[in-house]
Amino acid sequence: MLVGDILRKKTPRVVTVRMNETVGIAAKLMRANNISALVVKDVVRSEGNTAVGMFTERDVVRAVAEHGAGAINVKVSQLISVQQLVSCTSSDTIEHVRHLMNRNHIRHLPVIDDYSLVSVISMRDIAAAVDEALNGAPQAAA
Repeated sequence: MLVGDILRKKTPRVVTVRMNETVGIAAKLMRANNISALVVKDVVRSEGNTAVGMFTERDVVRAVAEHGAGAINVKVSQLISVQQLVSCTSSDTIEHVRHLMNRNHIRHLPVIDDYSLVSVISMRDIAAAVDEALNGAPQAAA
């Protein structure tokens, strides 16, 4: 099974946050969209608008633990590592994506095809697809 097989059944909407936004804004975006991770984007002169990292609920918790109530004013850029974005393509296998997630201790991967952000795939998406393949019918979200 390929990442693209899962993406065809998913809404193509990707929620992003800019590096210079605050934890408070990021948390509101996650809450409003009922999601647990955002793709972090930045404007890079040579590449335009580009994905540089992921911001997750874990990052919110870490910010609060380190900065207390003032965490809402901390910039997203202060909390993410942009050294190397871990991502996949729609032609990658689910086995490869699971390996990347396990090795990097992450649950969400941006899907980038031809240098363009096309989606985000989560461990939950993979689990649901595997369940559907094994059971032959879509599983209801819990």
